[in-house]
Amino acid sequence: MFANVATSTISAVSQPSAAGGTQRTTRPITTGTSVLGIKYKDGVMLAADTLCSYGSMAKYKDARRLVSVNPSTLIGGGGEFSDFQSITDTLRQNALEDRCTADSLYDEESAQASAKETWSYLRAIMYNRRNKMNPLWNDLVIAGFHESSGTKVPFLGMVDKIGTAFEDDMIATGFGSYLALPILREKWRADLEEGEARALLEDCLRVLFYRDCRALNRVQIAKATVDGVLVSEPYEIDSSWDSKSMVGAKGGLEGDGGW
Repeated sequence: MFANVATSTISAVSQPSAAGGTQRTTRPITTGTSVLGIKYKDGVMLAADTLCSYGSMAKYKDARRLVSVNPSTLIGGGGEFSDFQSITDTLRQNALEDRCTADSLYDEESAQASAKETWSYLRAIMYNRRNKMNPLWNDLVIAGFHESSGTKVPFLGMVDKIGTAFEDDMIATGFGSYLALPILREKWRADLEEGEARALLEDCLRVLFYRDCRALNRVQIAKATVDGVLVSEPYEIDSSWDSKSMVGAKGGLEGDGGW
């Protein structure tokens, strides 16, 4: 479905122009909006909708922006969708090469990159592309597990298009950093059960659907636990437009047309 979209930005990179110069992608075209992530009692959970907008048009409604790149790592991306496809393809190719070059084909766990290693790798990639004045137009959220002192610990980190990177217990990109992050900060606890974490993320996605014109109520949830990663199929969250301010007459329809 996205075969043509996937090449729209990448194909324009570093191609000689008619004037003999080099073309760069100066703005994203086919874009996804917010990605949310939180740590909870048993692991890490990500959430995003499935809409990709072509400019201001809600064009692609099954753009899945939460991806498993190996058995311990999830990645979610906002921004240019073709760049996100390129990044996930690279990560999956790296994961396959790691497995094929491992000392033992039966020791898959030691051959795969942890979530923190993937985050560090992407930080270098994004910063390198930024220094070439040819960034990948994405904000990426990386979730999963990594080993610390012999035990697996949850990891949640973010990398933006210029290589800025950080870790936190809760992360939101795009409009979510303005609209969803305050809700997460108010209601998040370290001992959230899986159901509570899912409900909290759905509440945030619902607010984004109401307030962000690039958002959709068709969403995905993904989780990473010590047992592995799981990405849900898309589903629709309930919404209500019955508030008084939304159902009342607007524009003075019975008057002179003024507000």
